[in-house]
Amino acid sequence: MTGYSMTRGLVLACALLALTGCKKSNTAADADSADARSVRLLDEGQAPRAELRYSIPAGTTTASTMTFRVATLATSADAAALTVLPGLRLDMVSGPAELTERGVKFAVDVVKSEAVVPEDFNEEMAELLRSGASIVDQVGGWVEVDNRGRMLAGEFNERTKRSDVPIRLLRMIVNARSTLTRVLLPADPVGLGARWESRQEVKAYGFTVQQVNTYALVDRVGDELMLDVTVQQLALPQTIEFPEEGIEISIESMTAKANGQIILKLNALESDASASGTAEDHILVKTAGGTETVHVQEEFQIQVANTSALPGH
Repeated sequence: MTGYSMTRGLVLACALLALTGCKKSNTAADADSADARSVRLLDEGQAPRAELRYSIPAGTTTASTMTFRVATLATSADAAALTVLPGLRLDMVSGPAELTERGVKFAVDVVKSEAVVPEDFNEEMAELLRSGASIVDQVGGWVEVDNRGRMLAGEFNERTKRSDVPIRLLRMIVNARSTLTRVLLPADPVGLGARWESRQEVKAYGFTVQQVNTYALVDRVGDELMLDVTVQQLALPQTIEFPEEGIEISIESMTAKANGQIILKLNALESDASASGTAEDHILVKTAGGTETVHVQEEFQIQVANTSALPGH
């Protein structure tokens, strides 16, 4: 296998794995359902200070559109392959909210999923990606969270538990939502300029990644907060295998950083947010054709837009 074909094959494999998942992950039970995040206050901010708490009225239903875009440059000793992957757009509905003794319980459902394919994208691959994206239609479940955004309980619905639902995409959606639309709030009162961080362990393509989200309170008007967010990810050296694809991938280093802004609505189930960032991976790819060192650089964007006022929601 030449360096070009190996590198290009890796990039395309990553695209397909992101949408179709790996067959050894058989059900949504393989996706992390527990919220193992912890929060630490870094700066309490200016006076006056007040507690930040979610207050969701019973019956609240909120709709949003979440869009992912990514461009990947993979280079090896012999060649380089630049791939602009199609965007993925998810129309989601949360609610209606049901108040509980511990907080609020509500359903979260993807009502429509589609690949946003560039005009000059290979049509055969585009159709494959569109088909893969459609698998996510109607997936979802329910969660129960407290007034600080901590997950108390949750379960995927039967559609999501089907074996053909992409586990890696589920993790990506859950992580993006918990980072950008269900921010974990600090326990102590805070004022403008306050900073806090939440830490969690996430899964990415089967790898274990440590993630730190740092939030800064820029402004507040009633139940609406403006937050700046910085997300950092780091993975220690580790190896995973994809037997059916004939690939073994070992991490030498894996880092990512993103910056964004969130308009967090304390009385709604969705918020407006956007973030963009870069990732850099140094990995070893082993196939039947040999072993090669690959350097992967990514640029990505995530946007969440509240669409509750649109017809049909």
